[in-house]
Amino acid sequence: MVYQFRIFSDEIDLFERIIEIDSDALFSDFHQAILDSVKYKNDDVTSFFLCDDRWEKELEITLLEMALNPEEDTWVMDKTRLSELVEDEGQRLQYMFDSINERALYIELEEIRSGHLAKAKCVDASGEAPVQHIEEDFDKTIQAILKGEQTGAGGFDLDGDFYGDSEYDQDEFDLQGFNDDFSDDF
Repeated sequence: MVYQFRIFSDEIDLFERIIEIDSDALFSDFHQAILDSVKYKNDDVTSFFLCDDRWEKELEITLLEMALNPEEDTWVMDKTRLSELVEDEGQRLQYMFDSINERALYIELEEIRSGHLAKAKCVDASGEAPVQHIEEDFDKTIQAILKGEQTGAGGFDLDGDFYGDSEYDQDEFDLQGFNDDFSDDF
């Protein structure tokens, strides 16, 4: 069977990826297909979560074995086939790509059809993917500000008045750093 998944984000409205993958593929294959489609580095601990109809997380499929209790069932990406846990159209998942900041991509199984795929493929891509690391976005914003560029949506738009008067007059302050006029109120 071939699964067609739609991937979207709550951070960027116009972002969407459609990935087709064989139902017998491993979650690690799906993980790699997502990384390739959004051009993320494979340098983070990620997880898939099966979700209910309200996107509430239920079952976790981890990139690495993290079970502390050997009697507890765990699901690991490179040992779990998609068909073991995903069976119905409309099934929802989250792909947690930034666990520190709890950022995820949202995934819905749109279609199941007969056939076989040797390798997962992204069949449709629209919009820019969310940045992988928030620090990267912050660094880009700071660099744009320093260059005097407009930063666009979500960035800082600081004009020359943001920092106040550029002239400093030491006579405006007393030795303790308080304005003389203000110190009379104490």
